[in-house]
Amino acid sequence: MTAQTDHSSAKPAPGAKGHTLLSVDAMGGDEGPAAIVAGCSLSAKINPHISFVLHGDKAQLDALVAKHAPLRGRCEIRHAADVVSMEDKPSHVVRTGQSTSMWSAIESVRTGEAAVAVSCGNTGALMAMSMIRLRKLPGVNRPAIAVLYPSANPQGFNVMLDVGADIRADADDLLRFALMGVSYARNGMDIPHPRVGLLNVGTEEHKGRSELKEAYELIRAHEDTAGYVFVGFVEGGDISGDSADVIVTDGFTGNIAIKTGEGTASLIGVRLREAFKYSLLSRLASLLAYTSLMRLRTKIDPRRVNGGVFLGLNGTVVKSHGSADATGISAAIKLAAQLADNQFNDKLAARVAATLTKEEDAT
Repeated sequence: MTAQTDHSSAKPAPGAKGHTLLSVDAMGGDEGPAAIVAGCSLSAKINPHISFVLHGDKAQLDALVAKHAPLRGRCEIRHAADVVSMEDKPSHVVRTGQSTSMWSAIESVRTGEAAVAVSCGNTGALMAMSMIRLRKLPGVNRPAIAVLYPSANPQGFNVMLDVGADIRADADDLLRFALMGVSYARNGMDIPHPRVGLLNVGTEEHKGRSELKEAYELIRAHEDTAGYVFVGFVEGGDISGDSADVIVTDGFTGNIAIKTGEGTASLIGVRLREAFKYSLLSRLASLLAYTSLMRLRTKIDPRRVNGGVFLGLNGTVVKSHGSADATGISAAIKLAAQLADNQFNDKLAARVAATLTKEEDAT
């Protein structure tokens, strides 16, 4: 372990009292360590109460960190010789990845040194490694990845899960996803009684696969015990609507949904630029509408809500988009810090355990 310190800085060292220490896999992602360190710097400049342990190649990270004044005295570098690539198979990484930056980042959370791990790396490998090292919470069969999806609700976002931790989910899994999503909405978004919707091909109770119909009954049965409002089946259009705060689905469907949403937002941006370049009059119109266009861009910018949270583990892991730039990395770090400050994982574990224990006692 190698630490970088700046004795001339008056800022507290990593892990000092009053600080939230975040563990960052600095080598994962398409943009490389430069974007990750820059994202950490953006977050450090905004939030004086966070500090970092960066895991990766020490020589590269020393040089990068030295360029960012906000990181001085608030960043420890822990050398890890290897990197998990996007092509690596999760099973191979679990067997041979002990020397990688991803493994090292998760270990800092497992030992209790850091509050949350953040990585832009291979999603499958990160989930597999997190499950092996952190283990599942009692009462959780399958962990889930939850994201904040831009919506018409007053809070601006809906919680959606699972979006890719596992392509399968039976009725019992979907119930646990609902419980975890409710805890995320309540503690992460300050919604006392979240509305839960179960994603289906229609809103009628007779539609959908058998496991969805069974999950419908299970989620409805726990409505009062867990303190949420079950709105029943919802459709694809409701993901970004205002009929529910938590959208529950399996990882296969959820992953396709968010990728479709990202692609649609990108296409809208491209078509708008084309439309405003069409003629001199349209260019003039774009100037007049500039403020409104920038407001729209901010609202639909996926970088603002970059960061999927792994729910159901004995530790919090935030998965940043692999292609995230410094702004996206900063958003993921902001989310990680908020969850750590709110002791989110402890509250989630207590909620799942309490609800399912009541269920077992009643049987």
